[in-house]
Amino acid sequence: MKRTNTQTIKEAINLFLEENSVLTDKLAETRLINSWGKILGSITERYTTNIYIHRKILYVQLSSSILKNELMMCREKLISRLNEEAGKEVITNIVFN
Repeated sequence: MKRTNTQTIKEAINLFLEENSVLTDKLAETRLINSWGKILGSITERYTTNIYIHRKILYVQLSSSILKNELMMCREKLISRLNEEAGKEVITNIVFN
């Protein structure tokens, strides 16, 4: 018996993600959070105590006030680099605590 409707696992997963936009958005958010240390380096990651996204705003809790001030000055550049790494616009602002 010949199969007429075959597809690869990649195609099946992509089709599933296209149908479930909420899941796609959550995956992009997770990708962005995981890229924080990759983009900013291990030293910044060491001083980051908490990071999460709520309503397209990235909240970052840092244990160093000096690092917090440095990152605030390059906020727009960080937003664009993080969104680029996630593959879509996930965040519109960053709040440092």
